Amino acid sequence: MQSDLFSASSEEAKAPAATQIEALRARLNRWAHEYYVLDAPSVPDGEYDRLYQQLEHLEAAHPELVTPDSPTQRVLGSVLSGLAPVRHAVPMLSIRTETDIEASGAQAFDARIRRELGLTDADPPVEYIVEPKFDGLAMNLRYEGGALVQAATRGDGEVGEDVTHVIRTIRQIPLILRGEDVPPVIEVRGEVYMRGRDFARLNERQRENGEKLFVNPRNAAAGAVRQLDARIAARRPLSFFAYGLGELTPPEAGGPAFATHHALLCQLQAWGFPVAHEVRVVHGAAELVDYHKYMGARRDKLPYGIDGVVYKVNSLALQRQLGYVTREPRWAVAHKYPPQEVVTTMEAIDVQVGRTGKLTPVARLAPVFVGGATVTNATLHNLFELRRKGVRVGDAVIVRRAGDVIPEVVGRVDDGTTRRPYVPNFRMPLACPVCGSAVVREHGGTDHRCSGGLFCSAQRKQAVLHFAGRKAMDIEGLGEKLVDQLVDLGLIHGLSGIYALQVGQLAGLDRMAEKSAQNVCEALEKSKHTTLARFLYALGIRNVGEATAKDLARHFGSLDALLAADVDALMQVSDVGPIVAESIRTFFAQPHNIEVVQQLQAAGVHWSETAPAPAARQPLAGKTVVLTGTLPTLPRDAAKDLLEAAGAKVAGSVSKKTSYVVAGAEAGSKLAKAQELGVPVLDEDGMRALLAGRA
Repeated sequence: MQSDLFSASSEEAKAPAATQIEALRARLNRWAHEYYVLDAPSVPDGEYDRLYQQLEHLEAAHPELVTPDSPTQRVLGSVLSGLAPVRHAVPMLSIRTETDIEASGAQAFDARIRRELGLTDADPPVEYIVEPKFDGLAMNLRYEGGALVQAATRGDGEVGEDVTHVIRTIRQIPLILRGEDVPPVIEVRGEVYMRGRDFARLNERQRENGEKLFVNPRNAAAGAVRQLDARIAARRPLSFFAYGLGELTPPEAGGPAFATHHALLCQLQAWGFPVAHEVRVVHGAAELVDYHKYMGARRDKLPYGIDGVVYKVNSLALQRQLGYVTREPRWAVAHKYPPQEVVTTMEAIDVQVGRTGKLTPVARLAPVFVGGATVTNATLHNLFELRRKGVRVGDAVIVRRAGDVIPEVVGRVDDGTTRRPYVPNFRMPLACPVCGSAVVREHGGTDHRCSGGLFCSAQRKQAVLHFAGRKAMDIEGLGEKLVDQLVDLGLIHGLSGIYALQVGQLAGLDRMAEKSAQNVCEALEKSKHTTLARFLYALGIRNVGEATAKDLARHFGSLDALLAADVDALMQVSDVGPIVAESIRTFFAQPHNIEVVQQLQAAGVHWSETAPAPAARQPLAGKTVVLTGTLPTLPRDAAKDLLEAAGAKVAGSVSKKTSYVVAGAEAGSKLAKAQELGVPVLDEDGMRALLAGRA
């Protein structure tokens, strides 16, 4: 496919500018439809970007050929002074909400429809179309001659706001309708929303830039839609689902005739609009109930937010027969789910210590039912998030819960009154509430952590699992389920306790037998002979990974020399900066951790110690090397060990700072990246020559 694309664009380059532009627009619009609407891209992003740039250059050279439907014209540069009012040709009415969240809510709607239609028990079930109730912003899109001419919000149902400049930036919304059977005038109605993953990325970007975080995807989407500057809105990732019509040219004047709402949605898809995959046609009350349960179970797995489902009579003739009451259609209803955000009182703040030593403030709440469960606790993440949200003990707060996600406090309720400047009434403890060790926070970081490490019982399981890992002490068989039992039953109280385990103790545990217990004991005995680098990594010192542990072992040669090093001495080690050096010193400054190290040595854990290697004996000191592909004679780990022993840092990705790439068979994107950046590429022989100092 790639070669066809390149050859096609080469031929187009010889054609007149107008022909080239038309071909590029057609191709880019097709690719955008595949990517944004069908979610099935047929070309890589780079190829789209390449042709998009070609189109930009051609249009810049020929501005008279620029048209409103060009992909380059989705984001316009002007900033509006205000949003103009738009009177809807057909009012945007709301749907009645069924607040009975049980099956009886769906049954009541079906009974009401059957009664209005005069149906008896002998008549067949009513056919409905069912769809998610999107948690977004309703939008009316007006097309004339197949081109988007106006987009307006719902407003009060009669008059909305003109937001055409923003809606043009949403790539799921076609600027020109596809197909030949487009009516002279059509208004498509749907929902502008923000996907959960896009919302998370947006807030992460806001956080990195020190800007205000958005409370939820709906607020973020609504704020983006009402931006006066389309360029700002374009940076917020909005999406769209179509679900209905406003004004439509009647059949006698050339417009389409639809028998069912389902047929209408199918036609909207054919014209280029995204329609939710979860839309279904069902029959009768029982299938309405099944759909409500089905979507409720999937609610938290959907890529977008919903707060219920919508039931509509599928036959448009029956919709007209049923009509409206008090500006609401009789033929439709929104069947809600339990709310996922509610208001309650924050009665206290406690602190939990996690498996990695992180201290998390937890709000103790007046019990409240949210997201299908009664909630009494909610996370506040960290001290800085707590203060950013401005919440205090005693405040009325908004609590959010989605399915199995841990409930969180979103913020305080603004009662509209003037409040004194925020004065926190909670402070992070100076000592770990579990073990009493000092609580520390890295310079510039947001998380507070217990420095007890190996001593703190809250971190015990994680410490044992890390210690037994393949790149640490490599104790085969000492996995998560076994460690859970050992800690929960009180068979081990620290790292050294694993070396006191006996076959008889292990054989009596769940999923263990005499043979598997014997294997674990043999693996424990084997692990006692290790290296200083593995031992340091196994201790789980914060910010000390496998590579740093090797650097420390190589630099100091012995544990005693490392223990005697101050921060300045530690910073002499390759790639050890002030944060890592401070982590190491803090860890070994805790008497509990030194005691654990001594207990492990007393249990028989040992390693060979050497004098530190002079920097001159490390031919690759200060070099960064990336391995890719399969080498002829060396496994990846063995090659990595050789490079690191020579002073190199082995990285996982290629950048301008990479010194060499060592490539073997079936090398992939890393090799291509190296060639693109001009990074020297070596085979295994070249790597060995480099290690020997011959290159």
